[in-house]
Amino acid sequence: MRRFHLAVLAAVTLSAGLTAVPAHAAPESSSGPVSSPVNCTATACHFDVPPGTYDVQVLLGGETASSTSIGGETRRALLPETAVAAGERAARSFMVNVRTPEGEPTGADGVAGLDLVLGGTAPALADIRVTPARHVRQIFLVGDSTVCDQPGDPYYGWGQQLPQYLRKGTSVANYADSGESTVTYLENPKLWATVQPQIRRGDLVLVQLAHNDKTTDEATYRANLEALVDGVRAQGGRPVLVTPVVRRWFNADGTLNNGTALLVNGLGVDHPAVIRSVAADREAPLIDLTAKTKALVESLGVEASKALYLYNEKRDNTHTSVRGATAYAELVRDELVAQRLVPAGRVRVG
Repeated sequence: MRRFHLAVLAAVTLSAGLTAVPAHAAPESSSGPVSSPVNCTATACHFDVPPGTYDVQVLLGGETASSTSIGGETRRALLPETAVAAGERAARSFMVNVRTPEGEPTGADGVAGLDLVLGGTAPALADIRVTPARHVRQIFLVGDSTVCDQPGDPYYGWGQQLPQYLRKGTSVANYADSGESTVTYLENPKLWATVQPQIRRGDLVLVQLAHNDKTTDEATYRANLEALVDGVRAQGGRPVLVTPVVRRWFNADGTLNNGTALLVNGLGVDHPAVIRSVAADREAPLIDLTAKTKALVESLGVEASKALYLYNEKRDNTHTSVRGATAYAELVRDELVAQRLVPAGRVRVG
């Protein structure tokens, strides 16, 4: 397999603190570089690192014009496609949370270590360095299948697309899991009991659970949300309640003003309304993703909105395509900045 060589970097001034690592260099201590381009082929990189959060610094570009995106682990989007002119280089950085299982908490373990995949129309990686992250602010995601790191195409969760919009210093730890309700998330030891001890002071915990609370009564649903809010705060973290993404279920008048679309369960529990109420009562930040996704879907209309979901592939009006997951991740990013939950300088826009 082809390996990357760094001789071309000798005359290049590397920005953002990125330093070329000699191709023969061995991994250093836990406080220094743990990898170099000898870990890469033309399309992927693998690093034998233990679970943790890592700062990845890359130098993109080659002798011809290039356009490179980077994904990793369980199909996460980590760096948006970046165009570089022929003969030039562009330094970028992002953070990756490495864990076992690497995707959904109740899913398969996956491959140990850190795996990255090069994508884009003309990928070119000139240099890469991976180091253990310091002073990282974690964004934990607690949610269901519309949020999680979906293991297989064509399914994507918005939490799977969110990491590409965050710069160095902020990482996403996606503990959303398919099929979970507020009841099961609190009960399963692989879920809340695993997430809560990891929360550190200043970390954000975004909670979006509603789609699977189909038989949960209002009192129980409210109590479960309050338990999650209180549990985050007990660790010094900051809970952020997120109303669920809408189902693509149109009325004849072209609106989504019905219980199916707006997540009202068979017991008449209006999940978004309860979430808004708990956020107000507990003085917790609220991202009203129901309202924002409703506005987007309605603006696109019956036909164009199919592309956001898996209607064309699966006749599925609940789960999102890569296009929908990306659009919804952008809505979350914008709210994180607008509410000053994440500094504007730590996100990528566009």
